[in-house]
Amino acid sequence: MKAAKLLSGIVALAVFFGLSGIASAGTLDEILKRGELRIACQTQGAPFSFVDRNGNRTGSSVELCELIAKEMGVKVKFLNYDWDGLIPALLSKKADMLAADMTPTLKRAMKIAFTDPYMYTGSVVFVKQNSPIKTLEDITAGTKMAVLLGSTGESDAKKVFPNAQYKTYKGGGPLLINAVLAGHVQAGVNDGSAVRGQVASFPPNSVRILEGQLSRSPLAFAVRYDSPDLQSWLNLFFLHTTLDGRLGKNLDYWVNSLDWKEDH
Repeated sequence: MKAAKLLSGIVALAVFFGLSGIASAGTLDEILKRGELRIACQTQGAPFSFVDRNGNRTGSSVELCELIAKEMGVKVKFLNYDWDGLIPALLSKKADMLAADMTPTLKRAMKIAFTDPYMYTGSVVFVKQNSPIKTLEDITAGTKMAVLLGSTGESDAKKVFPNAQYKTYKGGGPLLINAVLAGHVQAGVNDGSAVRGQVASFPPNSVRILEGQLSRSPLAFAVRYDSPDLQSWLNLFFLHTTLDGRLGKNLDYWVNSLDWKEDH
């Protein structure tokens, strides 16, 4: 009996110290030891992450990530990927986190862990200024529409307009705008915040966004499920920056207006 109790005590201690070791060796520790936060992002995702006319990486997500690294006391390293390469880069551990205008869908959450939402947006439809399509009701069976591969806009469009004809693009939102302006498709679907920011880089009054949203969706950053410490830290970061006004200031400048166009 004594031997059994002794053995169970040894096992309990082993489990305790084993779990303590696991808990202490988290992603935050790795980032601090490395002295660098690695972030998977896009370069064609204005106003969230893009390269401006001066050749500088900038945008809402970029500035938030720079602030995250500053609060951590480390350097930041941005890794460039097309939209469909963001999640694989995170899962393969090339990046510590993913920062893009990504909706935390239930399907994506089967692979990666999202932070609490930091803003809300929705998919919109856009057309050429002189298009005969005036409202969402004008989109009928056979309408040719451009969407980004694997995007929320793609899934939203196919739910609302199941009988449309879709052309899928791999890359950033400007590809969809180019496709509409070139006449390859009659309409495009993408996140409303992204469309409003990206349209500003094209000739004035060349694109028209139809009234109404196809959905209302949250946006969030993401980490791997083996990084609960980083996920908790990021949630706390968004809480603090919401309370002290820094998040609101960022979104007002980058997302809720086109003021950034004069500077970038």
